[in-house]
Amino acid sequence: MQKIYGKNGKAFARMPFFVDIISLFNMDFKTEVSRLLGEFLLTRTDLFLVDLKVSASSDIIVTLDGDNGVTLQDCLDASRAIEFSLDREVHDFGLQVMSAGLSEPLEFPRQFRKNIGREIDVMLNDSSKVEGELVHVDDDKITLRLEYRRPKLIGKGKEDVVEEKEIPYSEIKKALVVIKF
Repeated sequence: MQKIYGKNGKAFARMPFFVDIISLFNMDFKTEVSRLLGEFLLTRTDLFLVDLKVSASSDIIVTLDGDNGVTLQDCLDASRAIEFSLDREVHDFGLQVMSAGLSEPLEFPRQFRKNIGREIDVMLNDSSKVEGELVHVDDDKITLRLEYRRPKLIGKGKEDVVEEKEIPYSEIKKALVVIKF
């Protein structure tokens, strides 16, 4: 990056002119893609956006999830809603539309809600882990049913314990569905 010195001898960086044009063009392109995707999702209230990425080379990656899952047809419909509304002669792009897989972390209350009854592994902000059955979800927190064994409070041996633990979203660093075979 080129350094330019002003009257007072202070240096400031000057980006090449073409970088500013490219970033402005990509920002407008992402805004247009986001608008088209928003219009599609208004017609499909059972689906929601998990992630939208537009690279500098105009590769669009859309990750969707749904209250009842995402089918191949849902991905095709979203792809068509974007692709058929953009002009490849004006802006050449690549497009991938996919569903959020089981290996992807849960981020939104709607994703947690659709996984009620499943085992999830939650890493908290303090790096501790909690694993349990997801039993309740609201807009502020999730509730897990924890089942474990602990030493008896009185006497020798161990006892089975079942308890519910509420975890606010603000304390969740990462949450994954536990895959059991």
